[in-house]
Amino acid sequence: MPQAQVEGLTINYDVQGEGDPLLLIPYLAADHACYAFQLPDYTKHFSCISLDLPGSGESDKPAGPYSTEQYADQVAMFLGAIGVESAHVAGVSLGSAVGTQLAARHPARVRSLTLNSAWDTTDAFLRVCLENWRALAGALPSVADAVILGIFPWCFTPEMYVQRPEFVTALEDFVHGRPAQPLEAFLAQSQAVLDHDGGPVLKDIVAPTLITVGARDQVTSMRFVGPLEEGIPNTEVVVFENLAHAGLHEDPDTFNRATLEFLLRQSGSGS
Repeated sequence: MPQAQVEGLTINYDVQGEGDPLLLIPYLAADHACYAFQLPDYTKHFSCISLDLPGSGESDKPAGPYSTEQYADQVAMFLGAIGVESAHVAGVSLGSAVGTQLAARHPARVRSLTLNSAWDTTDAFLRVCLENWRALAGALPSVADAVILGIFPWCFTPEMYVQRPEFVTALEDFVHGRPAQPLEAFLAQSQAVLDHDGGPVLKDIVAPTLITVGARDQVTSMRFVGPLEEGIPNTEVVVFENLAHAGLHEDPDTFNRATLEFLLRQSGSGS
């Protein structure tokens, strides 16, 4: 896989498809492969650039703590390093927080912004969730175990566990099959989530923005939609009525259809 050098760090990434560039930013503890269910649809229309944020996947893992502002600056430099002046940008959870900071701090880099399972500023409830996951990661044999036992139940609906046990097992196997994230890197990366305060910079985002949220998401629930929609000047909102935090995995058809409809309008293509 290709790699880029950014501020002395090696950034691992993947490029698939042809068309306008679409940058896909992963969520906490994940690498570029977290968009596996999106690429078959997205690559029909876009050149999809998915990266491993520093601290995850096969990118370098410098000592922490990390921040969403630092990540945004690194991503902006990454785009420059691979010769992409601007791109459509999409992120999920931590990836959406990084996308928020990227669009605010480097507006010329962002053609459109898709914020999935996003939030403006970390609140008391989200903080408790993160502290629980951090404690669990320190107590279990691996970060992957903490993701499966501690984070997954917050990301999916109970119905998925009950009605689709084979799919749950496949997701668990997928997580265990990806490059292992060291505990220190997980703690540094999760600190970026704890410290995220994007509220004051929402007004600086000029890119047209799609906000998607699962109606059954508790982590980044509907409580964040109002501040995001009011703070970002040019937004539209899609609510996935039957999904939770990780709709991109639980129901990729619904997720891809809604996000692609927005992306294609922004790229000037309806096909």
